[in-house]
Formats: sequence, C-alpha cells, structure tokens
Amino acid sequence: MFSDSNKPASLNMTKNQKIGAVEIPPREINLEPGTREFLRLPPVGQRCPVTGLSRAALNAWILPSEANGGSPPVKSFCIRQPGARTGIRLISYPHLRQWIMAHQAGDSAAAGHE
Repeated sequence: MFSDSNKPASLNMTKNQKIGAVEIPPREINLEPGTREFLRLPPVGQRCPVTGLSRAALNAWILPSEANGGSPPVKSFCIRQPGARTGIRLISYPHLRQWIMAHQAGDSAAAGHE
C-alpha cells in the first residue's frame, strides 16, 4: 500500500523500537470554587483531585448505609444510559462543601458531641 518513500514515520519503526512518552493533559480544569457544581467519584485507589478525599470516604457520605440511617448526608446522582447496569456517579459539590463545613474541627456541637 505504501512505498518506502511515502510511508508515514510511524510505519518506518522496527519491532524493537520504543516510542517516547506521551503527555496526557490533566483532567482537572481550574474553576473558581463557587462555580463547580459536581464532582465525579474518583477511580478505585485514587483520591478526589479537588478535595483530596478518598473514594471510600466519599462513598460513606453519598450512599445509603446503616451508619447514616439509610439517608446519605451528601447528595449524589448516578447518570446511566437506558438499560445500563452501571453509570457515572456525580457528587453535588455545594452539598459536600456544606456538609464538611458543618463538621469543622473544634465545632463539637455540629459533629454530634455535646
């Protein structure tokens, strides 16, 4: 299909040659804190790039469980395609910030320690 003179550079490589590192741009877009509406639940083993919280900590606050009486304190939404079993979990950033601020260190009344 290609003669040696008009081969793309990528086809001129031999089997043992290595390609240099590919730079992947960061997914994080610097937004003003007040303009962010949702956070995406981070992948397993990673922390949220905005809050630094682990996936497990976020899940404890957004999913119904016995610990929170079946009513999660932070709103989240699961966006799914019709008929799909899984989807994308989005966390309401304003609700997360509000919940965190209500449980600041030193505010024992808000944390339930009277």
